[in-house]
Amino acid sequence: MIVPTLGAGAALTLGALGYRTFWSEPRSLEVNHHTLALPHWPAEASGLRVGVISDVHSGAPHVPLARVPKLVERMNAESPDLVALLGDYASPLVLGGRRLDPGPVADALGQLIAPRGVFGVLGNHDWRVHGRAMGRAMEAAGITMLENSAVPVGPLWVAGLPDLRMREPSIERTFGGIPDGVAVLALSHDPDMFPHVPDRVALTLSGHTHGNQINVPVARRMLAHSHFGVRYAGGHVVEEGRHLFVSRGVGTSLLPGRFRAAPELLVLELVSG
Repeated sequence: MIVPTLGAGAALTLGALGYRTFWSEPRSLEVNHHTLALPHWPAEASGLRVGVISDVHSGAPHVPLARVPKLVERMNAESPDLVALLGDYASPLVLGGRRLDPGPVADALGQLIAPRGVFGVLGNHDWRVHGRAMGRAMEAAGITMLENSAVPVGPLWVAGLPDLRMREPSIERTFGGIPDGVAVLALSHDPDMFPHVPDRVALTLSGHTHGNQINVPVARRMLAHSHFGVRYAGGHVVEEGRHLFVSRGVGTSLLPGRFRAAPELLVLELVSG
């Protein structure tokens, strides 16, 4: 009786893990709040609330187009001052995924409300699937898209770096026109850009890693979406006084599952520190 009992227990455990990984967790959503004290953040912008949405991957099995307006509704309920969109908005590059036109996805994201504006960058999946069409659709929906460029937003500047794997990021073009002594919030889909970001940037926001997506301790480095392994897998990273926050994002790529890496929206309160 011992062997059949053990076999039944193992089957139940595997079934529960499979259900969590490929059904319940990727369909869940956390709204996570963090307060970050930033040394280069201006006092007049202290308390600015930045909403972050990354890696929606609409078209993936757990993120049909109908889910995107619900994400927008959840973010709007948080009343952010500014919203940062970090790329990979629509992609069929996942098992069971389907290609969506960029227009409806962008139109849904265009319903985001933030008095300081909604800003975005494109990710590697955007370039692989839709190219410039995704950027044009986002702009048509009222979203300010940034690529090797920066714009003033009150007492700070918001800068956007293009995807490291698919484009040619230029530190000079992105930051060269920003006046000295001004706080900068940088958007970069891929956190592997972070070591190249200048010291003057108060905070870099990234996605891409999905929090490792299938976050099994013995295989974390093998499954990492980064040349740096798990160094930038997710959350708040401080290196040599420079600050990075990496979102786990919403959707999935390659495999339609998540384990110990629940989908998230972020609301970051940035204070002068």
